[in-house]
Amino acid sequence: MMLIARFIHILGFTVWIGGMFFAYMTLRPVAAAVLQPAQRLQLWEGVFGKFFFWVWVAVALLFASGFYMVALLGRPPAYVLAMLGLGIVMLLIFAHVFVNPYKRLQRAVAAQDWPAGGAALGQIRSLVGTNLILGVLTMCVGALGPLLG
Repeated sequence: MMLIARFIHILGFTVWIGGMFFAYMTLRPVAAAVLQPAQRLQLWEGVFGKFFFWVWVAVALLFASGFYMVALLGRPPAYVLAMLGLGIVMLLIFAHVFVNPYKRLQRAVAAQDWPAGGAALGQIRSLVGTNLILGVLTMCVGALGPLLG
């Protein structure tokens, strides 16, 4: 069962962190370069509508598999607790994005209020950047933690 839990965990963080990396490092600069603000905001509202569903699935998989593996460990090592703490911070940031700026972006796009949509998108961009950094850090802690003892 531990092998299945690890597979699920890897799948979950690959979807979440990989999706953030693609969106932030590839889609964002291209969209900014080739689309007008109204088109860009409509694109992002649609992209987030699809991606955020998969992030919720990934978060559920990550926490379910993570807590299962922690339960098997008994007393988890410090690096596992660090991953858990970083994961909780990432979840809180994502939940905030989903409940606040993403909902504002949806309302702005529906109302064709492009300045308000741009402000919401800017906040999302900043928070996704923060979560991307935390996600990469968490992956590094998970990969290197066992080697450090």
